[in-house]
Amino acid sequence: MLFRIVCLLIGYAFGLFQTSYLMGKMSGIDIREHGSKSAGFTNTNRILGIKKGAVVFVVDVLKAALAFVVATLIYRGLDAGGTFFTSNWVLPGLYAGFGAVLGHSFPFYLKFRGGKGVSCALGLIIMLDWRVALISFVIGFIAVALSRFISLASLLITLSVPILMFVFGYKMEIIGLAALLCMLIWILHRANIQRLLSGGENKFSFRRK
Repeated sequence: MLFRIVCLLIGYAFGLFQTSYLMGKMSGIDIREHGSKSAGFTNTNRILGIKKGAVVFVVDVLKAALAFVVATLIYRGLDAGGTFFTSNWVLPGLYAGFGAVLGHSFPFYLKFRGGKGVSCALGLIIMLDWRVALISFVIGFIAVALSRFISLASLLITLSVPILMFVFGYKMEIIGLAALLCMLIWILHRANIQRLLSGGENKFSFRRK
């Protein structure tokens, strides 16, 4: 149990780097007071433009991936005989990646008002299993191409992950934690879900600045 808590804390620390909030401050605004009021890629792109949005996306993906790597390197001796990117090593990294999403979405120094965690979740998915990442990202890409709703793609990607991990034979703790991550993303997107159902959700477009 202790290593799980440590990995969550490692990830939470990585997640506290609020890229979107810092980009907003550099532009003289609090990004959380504009647009969707979320400190994430989509809102940054909408308010500050594609260049700053791209920076936010890349950094937020990387902070979850780095949390995964650090936790895995620290605890790689727990399961001898595996290699770095096999399922033998997923559990520490998965907890750290989950912690990164929590840190991103609920930063204590910003009164727990952060982003919705999707970019961090994508970074974690990439590290978990390339098969899961490939299939889930294709699903998300198709959703965006057909609907232009980033929120819909985010919901479908996170929903597909625990299903795919079950299909690929992962242990129940891993599947359960992936399902918790999916639930968290869906809860954070509850307003988007309501707008999708009512037809009021904003479609995604690149704003150049």
